[in-house]
Amino acid sequence: MSLFSAPGDGPALASLGSGSKGNGTLVRLGDELLLVDCGFTLKQTEYRLNRLELAGGDLTGILVTHEHSDHLSGVAGLAHKYRLPVYATYGTANARDLPLPVRIVDPEKPFSIGDVTVAAVTVPHDAAEPTQFVLSHTSGKVGVLSDLGCVTPHVIESYSGCDLVLMEANHDWSMLMNGRYPQRLKKRVGGDHGHLNNQQAASLLERIAHPGLSVVLGHVSQENNDPGLVDEAFEPLRARVASLIQADQDYGIAWQSPVPENGSKLAGEQSAG
Repeated sequence: MSLFSAPGDGPALASLGSGSKGNGTLVRLGDELLLVDCGFTLKQTEYRLNRLELAGGDLTGILVTHEHSDHLSGVAGLAHKYRLPVYATYGTANARDLPLPVRIVDPEKPFSIGDVTVAAVTVPHDAAEPTQFVLSHTSGKVGVLSDLGCVTPHVIESYSGCDLVLMEANHDWSMLMNGRYPQRLKKRVGGDHGHLNNQQAASLLERIAHPGLSVVLGHVSQENNDPGLVDEAFEPLRARVASLIQADQDYGIAWQSPVPENGSKLAGEQSAG
């Protein structure tokens, strides 16, 4: 079994890919390996898992943040093939009539998967009952925060104290407003129930930053953002966190682990490709 393909014994996070064409985030805590969202075909998911020396059967379960296709479209096929439990809110499970049993998550009431405690965090996003997830274990705390239109006090409180976090930096405001999207879509993406722009995301990180935090920036728009602009927005915060890197759509990011106090990285910062 390749569950411990991530270096070390502590918490670890990897991305199968992150963007508008598909999302999937792996979190390893203790003896559990959980996939947050699956927006890829079954074949693509298996290929992306294999790049990390994993197979679908290594997974403990799938957590679904909301029903948009870039987060949900591959869930049913993967869950059916490997008989994996799926966890989602009632609104998410019923918005797309998932063709498989779903273990309903009650937002703000933490639940357990093995020895991992999972909190479903309510976020402002244009979906039926969207949440994001914070996962805790005796070894550490990992947050996944891929889709939200604005930062709320509840989000700041929930993600404070994480050792690892994947958070979205979706768009550059000027690129979005001056780009080719129709006005309706610009309003949706840039609105309070859409996605965070670079400055909003940097402001959030400023509120939750601490020297032991390892950060992966994800859901970076290929149409309305640029890696250089993301780096520019977050540059002032690099000295306040342990590490800060970007996941991309095609290759995601390889396993990341918290940086110990001596500064020796437990996992590399290369892409999964």
